[in-house]
Amino acid sequence: MRICPMIPVLIVEDVAQARAIAEALVAGGLRVLEVTLRTPAALDVIREMSRVEGAVVGAGTVLNETQLQESIEAGARFAVSPGLTERIGRAAIASGLPFLPGVSSPGDIMRGLDLGLSHFKFFPAVASGGIPGLAALSGPFAEAGFCPTGGITMETAPDWLALDPVLCVGGTWLNSKPGAVDREALRKGAEAAAALNS
Repeated sequence: MRICPMIPVLIVEDVAQARAIAEALVAGGLRVLEVTLRTPAALDVIREMSRVEGAVVGAGTVLNETQLQESIEAGARFAVSPGLTERIGRAAIASGLPFLPGVSSPGDIMRGLDLGLSHFKFFPAVASGGIPGLAALSGPFAEAGFCPTGGITMETAPDWLALDPVLCVGGTWLNSKPGAVDREALRKGAEAAAALNS
């Protein structure tokens, strides 16, 4: 969470695009890449992106123990979930894989702290009260760090990053459209995102 100020949340339909996307993002300074398990190609995309030098590739939208294990086998170096259950939390901790579960309430955070977790994805960030919501939510939990994701844009990211408990943000604005990958546009977008808290 401290490697880059922004983690691109990537929905990749075609594994043939994976290397080009990862290379462009890493070249632009974004080394941490979250590949969501929302497409049939996702695990193969993780495998392919993991071959790119400098890339730290993880799996997003991990919903259960099976997906967690498949992600590990594909080479994921971290896992992100939209929510937190005791079952997925314990499985992730047992695996040793860094795990970022989604939270949006005090109860969610307390459940995570009880499991020994201290870093969370605030999701869906804008729909869950936005910056005022996270500022209020984080107040009682000084030991918790957050990666807000969901509705954040390049324009609003600096405001989120200005909050003390926010270690980075997640965003989808660097997703490539189907077809040829515009490496230069991705690299420039990554450079701008990598400079967010400089």
